[in-house]
Amino acid sequence: MQVRAYADRLTLSRAAALDAAATLRACIDTKGDTRIIAATGASQCDFLDALTDAPDIDWSRVEMFHLDEYVGLSINHRASFRRYLLDRFINKASIGRYHLLDGEQDPSHVAAAVGRALAERTVDLAFVGIGENAHLAFNDPPADFETEQPYFIATLDTACRRQQVGEGWFTSIEDVPAQAITMSVRQILKSIEIIAVVPDARKAEAVKACVEGPVSPIAPASILQTHPNTMLYLDEDSAALLTENTRRREELDDAKEKMTTKARNTRHKKE
Repeated sequence: MQVRAYADRLTLSRAAALDAAATLRACIDTKGDTRIIAATGASQCDFLDALTDAPDIDWSRVEMFHLDEYVGLSINHRASFRRYLLDRFINKASIGRYHLLDGEQDPSHVAAAVGRALAERTVDLAFVGIGENAHLAFNDPPADFETEQPYFIATLDTACRRQQVGEGWFTSIEDVPAQAITMSVRQILKSIEIIAVVPDARKAEAVKACVEGPVSPIAPASILQTHPNTMLYLDEDSAALLTENTRRREELDDAKEKMTTKARNTRHKKE
């Protein structure tokens, strides 16, 4: 897992969108289409705005899968992730194919049906966030690192539900659904590339646990340490608790990547 910290939320979102757009263009150019997983929530708003404004992406060749959704929540509710994705991503970009998790239907049936479609081919790029309790999607601690199900029905813990109230999606914790359909940890890790967008000071403790702590179900997103191609985008607030050694490693990783990119571009020019 590579870590990059930026001055503020908007800068990190634009940087993440720039890298995501490059991956999408490359996949479409080489394979003719691309499959992605989309996250939702307050942390993803600026990122999705920047990504949908990126030039030269043929969105008609993009197939999108939904990361998670509340069980029993109407699509007309402001907290509906289906509504979020339709308004902020799918309709704005005119995405060619998409698979939404309809939490108003039988959740087990929905999880199985979308899971079968997801398992047909590899996902090229997954967008994720990290929760205040370090959850990955709605895999709250202690997360199940073993299940092979693409999606399953999760029971949300109190910290997770409290976060949704704090972000303004619900008026009280009693209004937050107790369950959600979520993509499993193992399914997320099957993505070829993962981009994690994690701004804000309220995520700082979770970021520290997931970056500098051990890989543990108690900090579910720590599992991203094991993925060979994950980039974590932070702002100064979410990176505030990281040690000086981690920050130095970030700088070295960034410098190494710039050198690699420069060498690659020079080679292409010679060819």
